[in-house]
Amino acid sequence: MVDVESDGPIPGDYSMICFGAVIVEQELDRTFYGKLKPISDKFIPDALAVSGFTREECLEFDDPTEVLEQFTKWLAANCKGRTMFVSDNNGFDWQFINWYFHHFVGKNPFGFSSTNLGSLYKGMQKDTFVNFKHLRKTKHTHNPVDDARGNAEALLQMKEMGLKFCFS
Repeated sequence: MVDVESDGPIPGDYSMICFGAVIVEQELDRTFYGKLKPISDKFIPDALAVSGFTREECLEFDDPTEVLEQFTKWLAANCKGRTMFVSDNNGFDWQFINWYFHHFVGKNPFGFSSTNLGSLYKGMQKDTFVNFKHLRKTKHTHNPVDDARGNAEALLQMKEMGLKFCFS
């Protein structure tokens, strides 16, 4: 489960500020957190404010290549078989993770596809208007590890409700 915070709507023009990942399993204790130095001078103050960081703080964050290489190693050490990317808003989170991996590392260990958590729940409930967020236990704080953990909790609840999903 992955969550991204950024300072704008698209990668390249704007920057991924931080991201978090949680291995989906009962304990939810295997996590990754990366804070990345901006790659552009452009940023939208309101978008950045969601992350809770100032622009000055972000300028002191880590080199994106180093963070993504560390994340690649963490994924290899913590994931067996096919690595699957799941997020609450995969249209947003995936575009940043995919772009950053291809731009800074040369390939994306998640491959070419992602899964949207909300769509899984809508399909389970056979209702395109239903929302899964009541299944979270961890408060949605915009700390990407907290948010990924809450989404992983929801996915575990969906598994208990009958979703066929193989966890490592």
